[in-house]
Amino acid sequence: MPTLLPIDTLLIAVCAWLAVGLAGLVAPRNTRFIAKTLFPAGALVGMLVGFVSLGSLGAAPETAVLAIGLPDLPFHLRLDSLTAIFGVLLGFISVGISIFAAGYFREGEGTAPGLLCLEYHAFLASMLMVLLADDAYAFMVAWESMALASFFLVTTNHQHAEIRRAGYLYLLIAHVGAISILLSFGVMTANSGDYTFSGMRGQHLSSFWASAAYLLALFGFGAKAGLVPVHVWLPEAHPAAPSPVSAMMSGVMLKTAIYGLLRVSFDLLGSPIWWWGVVALGVGLVTALFGVLYSTVQSDMKRLLAYSSIENIGLIAVGIGLTLIFHSYRMEALAALAMTAVLYHCLAHAGFKSLLFLCTGSVLHATKERSLGKLGGLIHRMPWVAWLALAGVIASAGLPPLSGFISEWLLLQAFLFSPGLPHPWLNMIVPVAAALVVLVAALAGFAMVKFYGIIFLGQMREESLKDAHDAGWWERAGLIWLALITLCLGIFPSSVILRIDAATRQLLGTGLSERMADHGWWMLAPISVERASYQPLVFLAVIVASVLLGRQLVHHLYHGRTRRSAAWDCGYFFQGPRAQDTAEGFSQPIRRIFEPMFRLTRHFPTARDTQPYYSVKVEDHFWHWLYLPLARLVGGISGLITLLQGGRIAIYLLYSFITLILLLLVARP
Repeated sequence: MPTLLPIDTLLIAVCAWLAVGLAGLVAPRNTRFIAKTLFPAGALVGMLVGFVSLGSLGAAPETAVLAIGLPDLPFHLRLDSLTAIFGVLLGFISVGISIFAAGYFREGEGTAPGLLCLEYHAFLASMLMVLLADDAYAFMVAWESMALASFFLVTTNHQHAEIRRAGYLYLLIAHVGAISILLSFGVMTANSGDYTFSGMRGQHLSSFWASAAYLLALFGFGAKAGLVPVHVWLPEAHPAAPSPVSAMMSGVMLKTAIYGLLRVSFDLLGSPIWWWGVVALGVGLVTALFGVLYSTVQSDMKRLLAYSSIENIGLIAVGIGLTLIFHSYRMEALAALAMTAVLYHCLAHAGFKSLLFLCTGSVLHATKERSLGKLGGLIHRMPWVAWLALAGVIASAGLPPLSGFISEWLLLQAFLFSPGLPHPWLNMIVPVAAALVVLVAALAGFAMVKFYGIIFLGQMREESLKDAHDAGWWERAGLIWLALITLCLGIFPSSVILRIDAATRQLLGTGLSERMADHGWWMLAPISVERASYQPLVFLAVIVASVLLGRQLVHHLYHGRTRRSAAWDCGYFFQGPRAQDTAEGFSQPIRRIFEPMFRLTRHFPTARDTQPYYSVKVEDHFWHWLYLPLARLVGGISGLITLLQGGRIAIYLLYSFITLILLLLVARP
């Protein structure tokens, strides 16, 4: 009996996800069957994908050929360590999201539950096929399937015009990016016509055409990942989609774009050129700073998280750029460190950002509010969600001992340990880039304090919040799963890096496993203990001991001798919720300091206003600098075409007559 290979198991998982989705059409209105049976079944398939991918890390690559598609154009598939690391991400993150979705989706919320189940599981299956594809044809088919499935998921509540607009904007930019990716593959296959990735690896492109392929790939995958300036769909689509879909798109789908960029830059194109890294580094820094600044000034909790995702994708692009620079100059140890930071941050961001988006979904269901200005004090009504969200907030802020700290610490180590580079101005850029990364990390902490403090702490700003309820058991189970992933990535970094190292070695030919193994699983020392080290378990133990000791000390010293009285309020007697800092007030210092970065529209109260109010609207400069002029240009061209196509037969006959006369004049000897 033939042995079932891991790649065969993953293909079975693709079919299983599609089967689960199609099962939803059997009883499309039976919400209980779909939520409590099919979504948990999808979670089990995700668990299978995660464990199979985990077991494939470091193993020899496996290939398969599927005789489907067009004649003489079969699908070529490949499972290697790079595919496996993103398969681990897809599998284990989808488990938590699917379990949460089992308690989240309710009847009467836009798309019929059965159709929504099909779209959701087709989305998962197409993302896995993107990772397995080993030729341009299979990749583009899976890529477009992923885009269409996610478009229908974004427009679940399609009754609302703004949601339809967000979906169409997403689909437009997704297809623009897909065209760029297709052109990149076309450049890499131009010499031989071999559309398989193995054929592309054997190509010897000139520096000009290799650079063209890289830039097309950076633009195409950047459009899906949310790199500036092709980021505009992300803050619109994430708030429009249901929260489990937002979590899947931010936590997983954005990483498929990172996977594609890594596959092209390091695997298919071979040896990079140093300035490729400078371009990625510059775009990443602009994206990270832009995303974090706009996240700090948002008053919608889902838009805040969407801009935070842009910031994190920018940091990943910074790591890719740094890896390209080091790899091009054969600084392989530092290239391995930067690549490890990239892959680690992909895993970390998938965990904590999915957790935060799901927490906003629980808040939205409990309160029917997305605006930060109408929330507050929910830790008293939703303690499970509040405490689990705190894990995501700490990780997103880059604080120890959770996952976000590890990846950002590794990235900073790659900056700080870099020796002199051959170009003097590169030696100047690297420290400036490191300083900007530190600034981004600090502002991310500010944004997360705002997010958590205004939603869960303080007093309730609306009377209706008193009726809020905590998440159900299915939702809690999904949140706990993602919180555990975030915690494990934070306290066992050495073990995770030893697993990641297989993908790093595949792309760069070297890794960190030897140095990491020398220091044991409890210590993180990517270069040497003398230069920099971190012991997460010791740090966690100190934090826990400090909290417990402080609690016991306070209880021992003050128990039985406490006196309660109103807090000192500077002589101001009113201490209601309106005395609390608002979302706009909290971010006012950021708006003042970085005002040129925002397009601000303010309304000031006047004496003629019967109901005076003050408001500030923050808009994206890129809409007015790039997209609106482009839309006007397209509209003008469409208007000219409309004039030519008037619908009158006499005009069309005149066009034919003029064309015939011109052809006769040109053809005359």
